[in-house]
Amino acid sequence: MTTTGIELRRFATDVLAAAGMRRHNADVVAGVMVGADLLGVHSHGATRLATYLDRVEAGVMALDPEMVLVRDHGATALLDAANGFGQLAASRAMVDAIERARAYGAGVVSVARSNHFGIAGHYVRAAAESGLVGIALTNASPAMPPFNGTRRLLGTNPIAIGIPSRHRPLAVLDMSSTTVARGKIRRAFDNGATEIPAGWATDATGAPTTDPAAALAGNLAPLGGPKGAGLSLVIDLLAGSLSGTGPVGSVVGLPDSSAVSGTGHLVIALDPEAFGGADLFDRLVEQSLADVADMDAADGERVYYPGLIEHEQRERAERDGIRLTDVDHDRLGALADRFGLAAPAR
Repeated sequence: MTTTGIELRRFATDVLAAAGMRRHNADVVAGVMVGADLLGVHSHGATRLATYLDRVEAGVMALDPEMVLVRDHGATALLDAANGFGQLAASRAMVDAIERARAYGAGVVSVARSNHFGIAGHYVRAAAESGLVGIALTNASPAMPPFNGTRRLLGTNPIAIGIPSRHRPLAVLDMSSTTVARGKIRRAFDNGATEIPAGWATDATGAPTTDPAAALAGNLAPLGGPKGAGLSLVIDLLAGSLSGTGPVGSVVGLPDSSAVSGTGHLVIALDPEAFGGADLFDRLVEQSLADVADMDAADGERVYYPGLIEHEQRERAERDGIRLTDVDHDRLGALADRFGLAAPAR
């Protein structure tokens, strides 16, 4: 079952507008979600809308607050998201960071009091499409203990980096500090999967598991053992502590409507012209990406640089439509009924 990105974005915008969000803000949030769907990352896509709106109805998340800069120091700033949608806060922060990078060579915007912001790569792609290097980090709710620890404290805490390219698809690295994002396990569970790949998670006792239900009740595995755990910790310090939002381990997870999230972000834009020069940077990037992508593959297939697979997936989705499961359509249909709208066609 497929739907077009245009149709899905219009539907998500209509839902948020019907809930009371200003339409231009609703379109920004919908664009981030559907952008994830176009990449096949449905764990961060439009079907998450119901969870966000459940948090709004529970009073632990603001639908459409006024987000304001509370600190402004030339190349740097702090944005107070006022407990609103992370997608809107991070989008605004990156637009601001890009403007500062144009003026100062670098723009760094920290975001306080935010919520889950979806797919990190969306924001760095915006910078890279503007010819700038983009970096985005966020903290998340506890999903694993520190390496050799016994208490769940560290989040999946992703980092994304986008590199502009004039003649090839952008290089975009978007990765969590765990082996896999928890949303992928939750999506597998929601869609009736009885098994996930080994190495993704442990159960509540700390034993490795391939059962998605046991994995959700247990801990995720850090990416590369102590390296992933260390990466998660420093990302949390940069996203949560630098913004003054909260200490490591304090973020409340998206499905938990008992308290505000307390999520922090950090977005950075760098203008190559302010460093070695934009033209030289572009030549070196083109040469480097060509050296990777044109290399003979060890398995006889193909060598990819970060972002190339996602670029091709997006092209397919824009051409052939976004493929959704029956569970996805049921969730979108429930949202349509909730707000008196027509659901996307199956």
